[in-house]
Amino acid sequence: MSIGAAIASVLRQYATFSGRARRSEYWWYSLAYAIVSGALTGVATGLGSGSTGYSLVMGLSGLVSLALLLPTLAVFVRRMHDTNRSGFWFFLGFVPLVGGIILLVWTILPGTVGPNRFGEDPKAVATSPAPATV
Repeated sequence: MSIGAAIASVLRQYATFSGRARRSEYWWYSLAYAIVSGALTGVATGLGSGSTGYSLVMGLSGLVSLALLLPTLAVFVRRMHDTNRSGFWFFLGFVPLVGGIILLVWTILPGTVGPNRFGEDPKAVATSPAPATV
């Protein structure tokens, strides 16, 4: 999955917490989010903390973060589903140090091969041939 396809997939499923997300979908979206966030922060820092431009860019950064909160949570939950785990494991991230490391490892690991309790394998669905038409 390309970066553009991953971003489009996540935004198309804006608040869809059901189903599964491939590793590539999750990580390409995470990379794009980090680049946008870092770029906005870099521009704001370059403008200086006392300027009007700084306030505007940081406000824009806050709006972007708020607008992308639901799709970010949704793709994480779908990624957990791909590893056959409930989305409630998100709260493990609040355990200092260990929780974040465990979640990182789980997002890196490959998903369950074949269908699981959360749906079909997204890799199998993406690579299956189109049905023949008569």
